[in-house]
Amino acid sequence: MLEPLSPTQQHEARRWLQLGVLALAIAGLFAILLVLSRSPGMERFFPWIDFFRTALVVHVDQSVLIWSLAMAGVIWSLAGVPQGPVGLRRLALGLTLTGTLGIALSAFIGEGMPLMNNYVPVLQRPLFFISLGLVGIGVAMRLALLLLRIRPADLSADQTGLVNVVALTVAVACAMAIGVLFYTWLHLPAELDGVAYYEYLFWGAGHVLQFAYTQMLLLAWLLLLAAGGVRIPLSPRLLNGLLLLGLLPILWTFVIYLNHAPVSAGMRIAHTRLMQYGGGIPAIPVGLLVLYALFKNRQAAAPAQRPLRLALWFSLLLFASGGLLAMLIRGVNTVIPAHYHGSIVGVTLALMGFAYLLLPALGYARVEGRLATAQPIVYGVGQMLHIGGLAFSGFLGVQRKTAGAAQGLESIQAKLAMGVVGIGGLLAVIGGILFVWIMLRAFWEGPDVQTLDDQAPSPGSSRSR
Repeated sequence: MLEPLSPTQQHEARRWLQLGVLALAIAGLFAILLVLSRSPGMERFFPWIDFFRTALVVHVDQSVLIWSLAMAGVIWSLAGVPQGPVGLRRLALGLTLTGTLGIALSAFIGEGMPLMNNYVPVLQRPLFFISLGLVGIGVAMRLALLLLRIRPADLSADQTGLVNVVALTVAVACAMAIGVLFYTWLHLPAELDGVAYYEYLFWGAGHVLQFAYTQMLLLAWLLLLAAGGVRIPLSPRLLNGLLLLGLLPILWTFVIYLNHAPVSAGMRIAHTRLMQYGGGIPAIPVGLLVLYALFKNRQAAAPAQRPLRLALWFSLLLFASGGLLAMLIRGVNTVIPAHYHGSIVGVTLALMGFAYLLLPALGYARVEGRLATAQPIVYGVGQMLHIGGLAFSGFLGVQRKTAGAAQGLESIQAKLAMGVVGIGGLLAVIGGILFVWIMLRAFWEGPDVQTLDDQAPSPGSSRSR
């Protein structure tokens, strides 16, 4: 379980958590616009050029990039280390929030075309790039405040050390991603433009960010497990050591750029191989330990723990499925999106459970009841159907990033598989909406002042630094 937080930590963690939920809410609104923009007659209300892809760009950036980075901000806020002036931390959050809102607004302002490159799809509009830059600056400021002050003594073998270790590795990964992004930008050839430009620009940084997300996933698994009173059979010191192994694939990025030019096939292949095999360095042993502990303690979860336990189980299942599918990629087909949907959604579900777990620690009411129990089931089952249909379609030869007749759905099997994709996607959207609703309801009711007073450490405690 999380240790008591200082009032400053509670306030900052609440704001980053609210930002993450806001990003998911915006992503949900744009998911609805995605459907409406394809409906007959709706072009009168969506006169923008190719609004479907415009909405898709905003949806992806909000639901993956900003949601994940906001949850990184939560983890950095929870770290038990001195973290710099409050004013700078508020500025970092304010810049990130402004950028988040600007990215959403950019869908309706300007005329630049949407580009569906990997990791960070873009709108070629000034407001979009300014807003994306503000998000990057805000996140960079916040992680710098942590990296400048964390010390080896903060990586102790207790619960605080666990959070600190993950906060450190996530900050290092994000800093490496920013460095790779800047280095690549400096070396991009002038003649490169369009999708190819942004594909190379974000390829390396996007891959490095996946290691940050994996570290966040592992922390969420361990805390969700501990919340149910289950312990893994490993000493805290060894567990922290396993988590620190997550730095190895991050630091291997230096080797990639020492041996490959930023714009080269070798660089792309090297990052792909690192993603396929490097992410499992900490995830496989920690995941197996979590599974062992769950099977060893198979007693039914208490009603208040059911949403947390279900989020944990579905996250394990989806993340493992995404990792397995990565090994089965052959060619450019829908097995690729099946892989990354499994991996990314495994992270998202873990962070959703982590958000539920955090609410009482931040003074909000505990999440429980039938709606909270149903949410991870609906979201998890929907995503399993979604990636299962995509994977089966890929095995049948359906190409990725195609729609309509271009998909070549000539066989009944391919049509059925893509039908399953649609049903699963609809269930996943419903599950995402349920999560946002549950969180917004908790925020609306507000924190319990008495609970905050009870949880706050004494002025002399190291947690109040």
